[in-house]
Amino acid sequence: MEYTSDGDAVDLPGLFADLVRCETRLYNALNERLRERHGIVTSQFESLRFLRDHPAARVADLASEFAAGVGAMSKGVDRLEKQGWIVRQPNPSDRRSSLLALTDAGARLVEAAEQTFTEQLTHLLGTAVASSSLSAVAQTLSQLRGALERDQVGLPAG
Repeated sequence: MEYTSDGDAVDLPGLFADLVRCETRLYNALNERLRERHGIVTSQFESLRFLRDHPAARVADLASEFAAGVGAMSKGVDRLEKQGWIVRQPNPSDRRSSLLALTDAGARLVEAAEQTFTEQLTHLLGTAVASSSLSAVAQTLSQLRGALERDQVGLPAG
């Protein structure tokens, strides 16, 4: 099935397959490198980076950012806490939730892992796609993500 916009035909099922397969392969490659160098996986790195950039976030904030279920995200937070990379603190405005904060060890880990993450992503993308094309892809995916998030498309059911 093709979609036509402004005279350009796009194979939408093919586009979907390419998006998903690229994401999976990039995620797996980053997982491997982060595990090898830092003993963490990509999902842990992304959670730690989010918490670094959003101090006093809640589990629900992580779940919203990553379009994941609150229960699954809470289990991931439990694992990060068990490793000593984050702590839960009482939420003064809502006693039912906790605020999450990086520990010093978590901050050091995310800083070191971010360098590895960026180097590997630069290598993977930079050797495959010209920077001018990559810029267009980034802009397009940002626009698509914004529309999906605005319309609350693809949120977990529960």
